[in-house]
Amino acid sequence: MRALRLLEWKSEPVLVEVDDPIPGPGQVVVRIGGSGACHSDLHLMREFESGLLPWGPPFTLGHENAGWVHALGTGVTGLELGQAVAVYGPWGCGACSRCQLGMENYCERPDLAPAPMGGGGLGRDGGMADLMLVPSARLLVPLPDGLEPVTAAPLTDAGLTPYHAVRRSWTKLPPGSTAVVIGVGGLGHLAVQILKATTSARVVAVDTREEARALAGNEGADLAVAPDDDVAAVIRDATGGKGADVVLDFVGADATIALGAAVSRFLADVTVVGIAGGTFPFNFFSLPYEVSVQTTYWGSRPELVEVLDLAARGLLRPTVTTFPLDEAVHAYHLMESGSVLGRQVVVPSMGS
Repeated sequence: MRALRLLEWKSEPVLVEVDDPIPGPGQVVVRIGGSGACHSDLHLMREFESGLLPWGPPFTLGHENAGWVHALGTGVTGLELGQAVAVYGPWGCGACSRCQLGMENYCERPDLAPAPMGGGGLGRDGGMADLMLVPSARLLVPLPDGLEPVTAAPLTDAGLTPYHAVRRSWTKLPPGSTAVVIGVGGLGHLAVQILKATTSARVVAVDTREEARALAGNEGADLAVAPDDDVAAVIRDATGGKGADVVLDFVGADATIALGAAVSRFLADVTVVGIAGGTFPFNFFSLPYEVSVQTTYWGSRPELVEVLDLAARGLLRPTVTTFPLDEAVHAYHLMESGSVLGRQVVVPSMGS
């Protein structure tokens, strides 16, 4: 079969022929219907190096995956051949207290996991291939009726990650509140939809690109602004001088973290999701009182079930551009240039 593999750090991935995976006991092979291209993959190709993570190349890219059950290992129950499924992305040990709650993104025994602090496409072979081996049936979520794999694939990260970030701040988003989304990319455009579907908050979107701001408006943002010199004042004016109750930063650079701090209200949550590596100088007076600043990583399996339900009901609609597998590297280049909105999804069956 074909697979898009990262052979070493700081390199372009290559499309190669590899053996079809064969499931062992408890394992499942999925025929991929869609695999999302994520901006974090670019960090793997451009910036990461040996020793930074507990795993490394070579491996097949693609950590946002959905498709159909292709083969079942012995002992697997509850799944049928041909059944449409999404792959839960972070692979933990499956046994610690966090994993038992479905929170494998926060596994406490990563040394026992298939890919410590990773998963398929992150240390283990992912879904930018015709077939993908999933090490346990617990990592698969059946798709609700009417939801196709090409739509479900980006929801496993680009939908799940912002959903988790929004969900943990639900209590701060009643009627009259304001949420700010910084970066209307693959995750940010879904964050706008999640906020509108699950809260009563006013939503302000911030992005450098005019077309991204237009997309945010189309997805329900009440205000979409460019991050120019007076953007903090504009946001404060829009909130009657109070500031934002929740800030979701999908960039994570120095400037965007500083903007989140500048527009936050007393008691606000500032959640940094993007991994651009920015920092923020902290002291007693650098933030309004009782502002919480945190990072998040992915979301839980139960939250993925909720995300897929929202999508099946038409409340989440990822903007998707599809590419055949032999154009996957081009899809990454387009993402890097910022010239495609929403999410790029590789569909191995296209053109085959």
